[in-house]
Amino acid sequence: MKDFHFGLFFLLTVTFGVAGSVCAEDRRQLAILPPPAQESLRQEMLDNLVAVNEVLALMAAGKVREAGELAELKLGVSAMGKHRGKPFDARPGPHMPPAMHGIGMDGHKAVSEFAAVAKTGDRDKALALLPNLTAACVGCHAAYRTR
Repeated sequence: MKDFHFGLFFLLTVTFGVAGSVCAEDRRQLAILPPPAQESLRQEMLDNLVAVNEVLALMAAGKVREAGELAELKLGVSAMGKHRGKPFDARPGPHMPPAMHGIGMDGHKAVSEFAAVAKTGDRDKALALLPNLTAACVGCHAAYRTR
């Protein structure tokens, strides 16, 4: 039991030590967006996280076709342009660095590729493409920040 506590203490010390140094030196590119566009983007990212979770739950339940339909509707190319009707300052896309915007578009395309396969019901092929749902998210969040 003593070894467990020491190991836990060591792990927490290393984790928070590394996290502290990482937070202090954020080397991601700052994407300067007007506050309304930042809020639109933040809400979209939260909605996307919920949608990814829903897709994963459907896949885990063996509902592959449904996962594909939901993925396309909420995350795929079909979901692009959600902010089109908003005032210019509330639209994130036009304010993003071009590469950041490109990562987002590539993410929508990757989801649509997953969705097309999942809609066929081919579980194995859909599972192979599943990591692509979050690859662009991970890449963008690793490269950019808005504050």
